[in-house]
Order: sequence, then C-alpha cells, then structure tokens
Amino acid sequence: MTETNGAGISDDPRGAEEPEGQLLHLVFGGELVDLDVNRFDDLDRLDIVGIYPNYKEAYKVWKEKAQMTVDNAHMRYFIVHLHRLLDPENDAGQSTTT
Repeated sequence: MTETNGAGISDDPRGAEEPEGQLLHLVFGGELVDLDVNRFDDLDRLDIVGIYPNYKEAYKVWKEKAQMTVDNAHMRYFIVHLHRLLDPENDAGQSTTT
C-alpha cells in the first residue's frame, strides 16, 4: 500500500509508469494562511521552484524542498501536473497540437 503525505503526494514516485515523452510538472510552494485550506498567505512570496520533464524528477525536488521547510508547519510545496492542464482530454499528455 502506498502512503500519502498531508499534501496528498504519494511517497512512492514509482507509483505510475509514465509513457515516453515530456510530461511537464511544476513544483512550487508557499506559506498557507490556514493548514486546512490551500490558500497562500502572500502570493508575492511564492517559491516557484521549477518545471520538470517528468513526475520522478519533480518528486525529488519537491521532497528536498519539503524537508528543508519541515520546521514551518504552514509552508507547503506542491507538484502540479502541467501536462494535464495543457491537454486535459488526453491525460497522458500526448497532444496533437503544436
């Protein structure tokens, strides 16, 4: 059974095999107003870590950033599946547009 952390991120980056190609993922974080709601305290202070070519790479960076801020309970980092936003009809991110 795969465990998830408080942000709903799987602790096992090998969970789902990704098909060939780029499946872009954004890693970012910031301080939350309330621990029960994903609402950021100050949008100007968001930490935009970067965009990564696959979930495995994004997960490694997410985990590093999350561990660096473990003493701040309100600080949270997230992984956004950009490939799903770019091509919502095809969850695998295989867009037919250029």
